Amino acid sequence: QVQLVESGGGLVQAGGSLRLSCAASGRTFSTYAMGWFRQAPGKVREFVATISWGTGTITYYADSVKGRSTISRDNAKNTVYLQMDSLKPEDTAVYYCAGERTKIIATMTHEYDYWGQGTQVTVSS
Repeated sequence: QVQLVESGGGLVQAGGSLRLSCAASGRTFSTYAMGWFRQAPGKVREFVATISWGTGTITYYADSVKGRSTISRDNAKNTVYLQMDSLKPEDTAVYYCAGERTKIIATMTHEYDYWGQGTQVTVSS
């Protein structure tokens, strides 16, 4: 089992950048595919990005963030990151990281077994 704790959210102006971090407990972090999701008020939780287990050679992004975001992982630090650039007001949401061990990557919420508590990202116009 793994516990996930997100950090790095905050208030930023449109066009700015943020780097979200997700720290995982345990010694098997490298065996988990990791993902980032977000949920805006009144909306369903949506996929943002995912990275494969191991060295993270495979990544995949939602069209809404592709070209503006980069997911990466540091297995030595048990941490996955989401670098977000050129932020837009529509990126405002609570961002969650998630982990699962059965697939190389995953884009659906139901595929993930472990979730963090979320970190708020607010982008002002």
